[in-house]
Amino acid sequence: MSVKAKYQPVLDLGEKLAIKNGDVNEEGGVLKIKGEAATQYEKNLLWDKIKEIGGQSPSDIKANITVADDSVYARHTVKSGESLSKIAKHYYGDPMKYKQIFEANTNILKNPDLIHPDQVLVIPNL
Repeated sequence: MSVKAKYQPVLDLGEKLAIKNGDVNEEGGVLKIKGEAATQYEKNLLWDKIKEIGGQSPSDIKANITVADDSVYARHTVKSGESLSKIAKHYYGDPMKYKQIFEANTNILKNPDLIHPDQVLVIPNL
């Protein structure tokens, strides 16, 4: 199996996340990828996928992934049935961090218990 085939799920995720300025090539059994993720969260998703396939310190892939907007951790479009605590658990692993999300979005939110589908929330860096 080629190293590119091994890491195809990473390349597929990059496509799904619309990574910009992407470049992929294989040299001497090492897959070299580069590109620009929209946010740190998307960059982390790519690195998690790389580690899932290649382990903690894979030697057969070199990735140079930059972040277009490092002023926020992520941007999230609210879906029906979501709450700030559910969103906080998804991004931070801690539902009590909903307060930080609320504080970062007081320009569009007046009450942390009242969010609406299709609102785009800033998920702040902690």
